Amino acid sequence: MMLKTTMVGIDVAKATVEVAFDLSGIRQTFTNDEAGWEVLIGELDSWVVELIVMEATGGLERKLAVALQAAGFSVAVVNPRQARHFAIAMGNVAKTDRIDALALAELAYALAIRPDRDRFIRPLSSAGEQELLALIARRRQLVTMAAAEHQRRTTSHGVACESVEAVIATLQQQIEGIGQQVDAMVKGQYGELSRQLTSVPGIGPVVTAMLIAQVPGLGKLSRRRISALVGVAPMNRDSGGSRRRRTISGGRADLRRGLFMAALAAIRCNPVIRVFYERLVAARKPKKVAIVACMRKLLTIANAMVRTKTMWDETVPLTFRKSPPPMGFKVVIPA
Repeated sequence: MMLKTTMVGIDVAKATVEVAFDLSGIRQTFTNDEAGWEVLIGELDSWVVELIVMEATGGLERKLAVALQAAGFSVAVVNPRQARHFAIAMGNVAKTDRIDALALAELAYALAIRPDRDRFIRPLSSAGEQELLALIARRRQLVTMAAAEHQRRTTSHGVACESVEAVIATLQQQIEGIGQQVDAMVKGQYGELSRQLTSVPGIGPVVTAMLIAQVPGLGKLSRRRISALVGVAPMNRDSGGSRRRRTISGGRADLRRGLFMAALAAIRCNPVIRVFYERLVAARKPKKVAIVACMRKLLTIANAMVRTKTMWDETVPLTFRKSPPPMGFKVVIPA
């Protein structure tokens, strides 16, 4: 029997997944658990599935996407905002799980015919990377709670201060404990990669863990691709004769915040980044723009070091051009 080729859209909720097979209106609902995934995979085996498109829904989709990839299907996990904009462009203003699944199947057709379709089908994080991501996310949550408690301490009545201090101490203990877990995991599973990244002045253990966990393609992507992925690439906003200021957006927000702090440290202690920053400021670039450029340069340096399997070395002279090469070398500016 000839199997029909199809594109599949999957809308993931907490308890269920809505699946649209092709654009013919064939839709089914499955439970969002291992039993439901097995039934779904069995149903997909009766088709020749060209591409499956899912939305990133805060982690609810991750286990299902991994299961589908393990079963041999091509899975693209797309940004929800992009998927929604595509649905609206196709005239789907209403929003339900069934409508969203059908819109994702339609998006799968649009992606499948692109010559660069493979860039949308990225291998998902390994089990170790997912554990690292979970610990980093938890540490961030604890830091946020600790900052809130520090703010409350300044305005709390004396009677409540003891409770606030106890909570701060507990949170600090948890932050240090998770930090030790992250450090042990990074050094144990990614020892050589960790040594490469932390050899760059300005990149510390936390940013190193973020790079490893949130950028699985580190060392495999071009400097433009990785800058866009993280969200530190300036985006054009031109229309007709209007030329608006370039801004950064999207990407990995947590990693971008980490790179911001790393760039501030690198401006003080990294001679390459310091000279780069001073050159931009001397050219009358706003300081915030110069810092973002330093963030992008740190990222491209790390990407190139991982690709070439080299450690940080600032002793090799290299002249800066308009597009500086993505390596951390001593800067020589011609007179």
